[in-house]
Amino acid sequence: MRNRIYTLSAFFLFSFVFLFGKNSFALTHTKTSDTLAKDTTGIFADDPIAYMLDSLSRLKFFDKLTLQITPNKYGFPLDSIPNYSDSIYAMRLAKLDAESPFDLIYNSAVRSYIELYAVRKRAMVSRVLGMTQLYFPILEEILDKHKMPLELKYLAIVESALNPSARSRAGAMGLWQFMYGTGKMMGLKISSYVDERCDPYKSTESACEYLQFLYDMFGDWQMVLAAYNSGPGTVSKAIRRSGGKTTYWEIRPYLPKETQGYVPAFIAVNYVMSHAEEHNLYPAVPRITFSDVDTVIIKKELSFQQIAKVLGMPLEEIQYLNPCYKRCTVPHSDDYCYALCLPTSKIGSFITNEAQIYEYAKKDSLMQSLAVQEVPKTHIVKKGEIISKVAKKYGCTPEDIISWNHLKSPKLKPGQKLTVYISVKNSSSQTQASKVNSGVSNSANASKTNSATKTSVDSTAVSTPSNGKLKYYTVQKGDSLWNIAQINGVTIDQIKQWNNIPDGKIVPGQKIKILIAG
Repeated sequence: MRNRIYTLSAFFLFSFVFLFGKNSFALTHTKTSDTLAKDTTGIFADDPIAYMLDSLSRLKFFDKLTLQITPNKYGFPLDSIPNYSDSIYAMRLAKLDAESPFDLIYNSAVRSYIELYAVRKRAMVSRVLGMTQLYFPILEEILDKHKMPLELKYLAIVESALNPSARSRAGAMGLWQFMYGTGKMMGLKISSYVDERCDPYKSTESACEYLQFLYDMFGDWQMVLAAYNSGPGTVSKAIRRSGGKTTYWEIRPYLPKETQGYVPAFIAVNYVMSHAEEHNLYPAVPRITFSDVDTVIIKKELSFQQIAKVLGMPLEEIQYLNPCYKRCTVPHSDDYCYALCLPTSKIGSFITNEAQIYEYAKKDSLMQSLAVQEVPKTHIVKKGEIISKVAKKYGCTPEDIISWNHLKSPKLKPGQKLTVYISVKNSSSQTQASKVNSGVSNSANASKTNSATKTSVDSTAVSTPSNGKLKYYTVQKGDSLWNIAQINGVTIDQIKQWNNIPDGKIVPGQKIKILIAG
């Protein structure tokens, strides 16, 4: 039965591709290849691979980097950019090729991409090396489960530079750069709140299924890579134009220019990731790696702001670890499980205080709904205006606009009327909202009440305002900063400041200072 279902699924996918053509199912097109101008290095000036590397410069979680340069295996000066002869590159790739199902050959096209990664984009490649410490364990586990070549993890670098929030100019998203239609076809959930193309686990599962489908079709991994980039229909046309040739290098002249560079880029990534130290490349490690995170299943809707408040962690950290949630909210559904990824240091606090967190979120959401409401507004499309520009103007996503207006296509026409929803303050409900607010969070009230008492409190002495008092609280087993803050009507940040515990770690029996406003 399972084989029959798989066969029917494969037949459906195959039929879809060839009935509707490559543009309906190609994953990563960012610009028509004929419009890409070559530069002097042999790489397209507007190369989509370089574009994805550059996307890491906009990843906020890399604001603070630690460059891991010890030990420096070859003793290179920090600013040294090693270069090697063609014979050295060929020899190193031959060793990799001997242990790989891919044809890792060396030629001028491959050298051009080695120079892109090892010379021209060194800073971004250091970031990619850092990101491997978060995403490669996930990719390797899923590839191994599906009995796929582990070298396919490098394909995610070619596609997205391991940026799960990466978006191509054509709208492809995530580590594996699925287009909207392809993601839906592969069973990924895409809604106004969720985009599983950006979920590292679920998108990798779908990528494995699609890559296996392509391998069953072509029986050659190099051809699979070409089909992943340009669509199997395009590869089949190139086979016919070549006179029936069946290897990538034989049909390469008949493929789009972008796909002609795609497999050389994959080979170059295999080389550079395996020989980074020989090129004086070391990882710029993000603040959180794979060993630092875990997940919990969410039982009720929670916003990132609420999670950040109760767990005392930066909002951007939650966004970085959960790129699939588009509106900074983890939704809830009785028939679908949504997971929240958190640092392991926060998992215990979340589980211990789960009931209180949901209760807090319920009251906080009620307060916000009373104080703010969403109202519809009509937007008239101007000449040359695209949907992403309209979405940015109103603080929503293109998918929101498509959903609100039941659009069949993201293309807009001048004069077209669109309905968008914007948040406005509901002044008539301010009194009622303030009443709800009084019971939402003592910590929120205390932060306002204590605004006049912001004074420097170190670990040895606390200045007590005239209208407040100092008390000591003994930490009990199972306590967290969140529930201590709730009990005493203060904020987590205040407790950290008063007791000089920036990491927020507490142990049973510890006495901590609490400043209570009188």
